[in-house]
Amino acid sequence: MRNLFLHFLLLFFLPFGQGQSIDKKELSRRLDALFESRIKPNEPGGSFLIHQGKKVLYAKSFGLADLKTGEKFSANTLANVGSISKTFVAYGILLLEKEGKLSIDDPILKYFPDFEYPEVVKKITIRHLLTHSSGLPDSRNVDKDSIFYLTAKDLENFAPLKRTNSLHFEPGSRFEYSNPAFNGLALIIEQVSGQKWQQFIGERIFKPAGMQRSVITDGAFPEKGVSHGYRFYQNRFDEYDYGEYPTFCAAGNGGVWSSVKELHKYLEAVKACTFADCATVQKSQTVWKSPTWKSADPPFLGLSWFVEENPQGLANKSIGHTGSQGGFMAHLIWFPERDLSIIWLANDSEFYTTAILEALDLAKAVHRP
Repeated sequence: MRNLFLHFLLLFFLPFGQGQSIDKKELSRRLDALFESRIKPNEPGGSFLIHQGKKVLYAKSFGLADLKTGEKFSANTLANVGSISKTFVAYGILLLEKEGKLSIDDPILKYFPDFEYPEVVKKITIRHLLTHSSGLPDSRNVDKDSIFYLTAKDLENFAPLKRTNSLHFEPGSRFEYSNPAFNGLALIIEQVSGQKWQQFIGERIFKPAGMQRSVITDGAFPEKGVSHGYRFYQNRFDEYDYGEYPTFCAAGNGGVWSSVKELHKYLEAVKACTFADCATVQKSQTVWKSPTWKSADPPFLGLSWFVEENPQGLANKSIGHTGSQGGFMAHLIWFPERDLSIIWLANDSEFYTTAILEALDLAKAVHRP
């Protein structure tokens, strides 16, 4: 799964003051025009939610959740959230750390002593996996063995990394996005908790957050109650999820299925410290400044939220994560100093955040290389 947040780490210049409201009527006009121009009623679509404080600025859905049945996309439609799933895995790890059952500074060899070249990976810690800074290469042969990876779970997706004989870089020295790192983190949750990690997240995060319908992939595509993902290919929309997209069953990197309404409950639970204490939540949203960092770009990752640190002091700090898997796209981002959040899910392979920000007059995007 590619991670779109690297292409849309944003620095925002809002046209309104920190305490001011966005004009709801004008925003609706702009966004209606945007989505109606890009999403046809009989094609895949999505659901979009914008909040400021307790006020709903925009909440509408467009297009279809399932082209075969004709079911419309709604705020209750369950869709694959892609890499937003990684934030649930990260909180699972942090909850276990709070209970004293592990430390994020534990070496990964403590949990995976069967690495073939332990000397090569001895400096890598759980923290490095959480911040995509381990240096472990993604050694999965997904292209050459795509049939295997159509059904491979977390264990099978992490296993190739155990044959690592050299790292791409010194642990903690720079960023390199890694999906299999989170398959490994999911396996650590299972080792330490003694539960399937899907069950652990369901009990410890979904339930207290009020996410009653959200589920996590454990192998096959959920049999019912979820949407399908699509891509536009040879002048038509083709299904592009379970059975068509390799690594779709690898849940630790992107196995959560949720709705826009329930992702909003998740965000509110994060902000209210509902399933984790506020120190843990704050830790998750604080950029880790590795002592071995050597990249020209400054660090921009918490555990595992992407954070724009607001260097200009203009109340522009943002915290969020994108998702992309098969035909599904997603984004959850909020601006804590403005109490403004944007949450959307789509099943048409389209990324909508840039256009939404333009409609909000949240002007320029600064692209990190």
